[in-house]
Amino acid sequence: MTTVVIADDHEMIRHGFRMVLAAQRGYHVVGEAADGDSAWALVRRLRPTILLADIRMPGIDGLELTRRIVATPSLPTKVVVVTTFHDDEYVTRALRDGASGFLLKASAPGLLVEAVRAALAGTTLISPEVTVRLLAGLTTGRATRSPEPPLTERERDVARLLARGLSNEQIGAELFISAGTVKTHVTHLSTKLGGLNRVGIAAWAWESGLVTR
Repeated sequence: MTTVVIADDHEMIRHGFRMVLAAQRGYHVVGEAADGDSAWALVRRLRPTILLADIRMPGIDGLELTRRIVATPSLPTKVVVVTTFHDDEYVTRALRDGASGFLLKASAPGLLVEAVRAALAGTTLISPEVTVRLLAGLTTGRATRSPEPPLTERERDVARLLARGLSNEQIGAELFISAGTVKTHVTHLSTKLGGLNRVGIAAWAWESGLVTR
């Protein structure tokens, strides 16, 4: 059973996250907090698998909360930051301090579930809108080159759309294939690109010139 604590100062946001997770088998919300201090106390007492944390809350903010949790080896908790604020400094600080995900509250509910699953798997999922903005800068001053790995045309299509920030469901809709088939293509991409995760595949697509502005 994956246990979750939700920390956000807006009750409706907490309710929405709770409903999304309740619809998934194996997830159980064990606590909620409206401020950072209460969230820190709950995490130490309940030791949840996942903490969904806003950045700006009364008391300590979500970034400090992330730092404290990651700096406490005895805690099993993975932190996924979910916020309306996507300033590059926030993203950098959250990931530097050990966050296992960075999502915007405007993201589709399915992406929240994907982020939790990624955290459980030991990888990191960043909100597509944030990923695209950060990765687009990688093309600056770089000469484009043809992709070198032996990818199929469909794998290239998936990589392009993934780098544009689309979820598996959205990629499937664009290519008229199922989300499960997209997941298989992403797995093949990861293998061919040396074990890269979704963010790494997106970075490769931008850097290689497979995706352009």
